[in-house]
Amino acid sequence: MEKPKPLTQQQGQQAEQIACDYLQAQGLTLVCRNFNCKVGEIDLIMQQQDMLIFVEVRYRRHQQFGSASASVTSAKQRKIIRAAQFFLMTRPQYAQFGARFDVIAIDKTLSAPIQWIPAAFLTY
Repeated sequence: MEKPKPLTQQQGQQAEQIACDYLQAQGLTLVCRNFNCKVGEIDLIMQQQDMLIFVEVRYRRHQQFGSASASVTSAKQRKIIRAAQFFLMTRPQYAQFGARFDVIAIDKTLSAPIQWIPAAFLTY
């Protein structure tokens, strides 16, 4: 029998699904969900024409430790960038695509408005 997932993991998956649905409603196409490699993880990889969009989804129940968008630290950004580089190296079909790093922030309750931050951070 499979163990139930912790509440925080369930909430994270719920937030990722909400973010994915939101971005698809904006005209983006899902390429990959929860891409994992040895250097990091990317929550969502979306496509808009010839642009790949690597999306970090952040959910916060309260702002005691800061907002959801503020929780994407420079260390987390570097991990996402490295994971995106690995994704692109292993998928030559995307070699001519541009790349962008967005953040979807969902604060407080899951019914709260979604904050989409296109080009939230850049590669170094």
